[in-house]
Amino acid sequence: MENAVYQDLRILGYEVYVEKLNRLEIDFVGIRDGLKVYVQVAYLILDEKTHQREFDNLLKIDNNFPKYVITMDSFNSSSNYKGIHHLHLREFLKMEKL
Repeated sequence: MENAVYQDLRILGYEVYVEKLNRLEIDFVGIRDGLKVYVQVAYLILDEKTHQREFDNLLKIDNNFPKYVITMDSFNSSSNYKGIHHLHLREFLKMEKL
């Protein structure tokens, strides 16, 4: 999954980096035209511990650039948790811009 997200970010024209925030890791930071996008990738979010690991890292970033958690969880459409977009991998890959 991470490879698919990475490749999609590159196809969309982003330079892609891994970022450390204190001891926390952000899976991908995409930069294009001076704008950033932050992406966490997890297969499934089955419990509170996984939810905290994926979302809390992004919540600690103090800016208004878009933030995404990409999973294979089943739900009808994207959801939003405190401003962080939670998308199924399929929906993320269909996006033409972030």
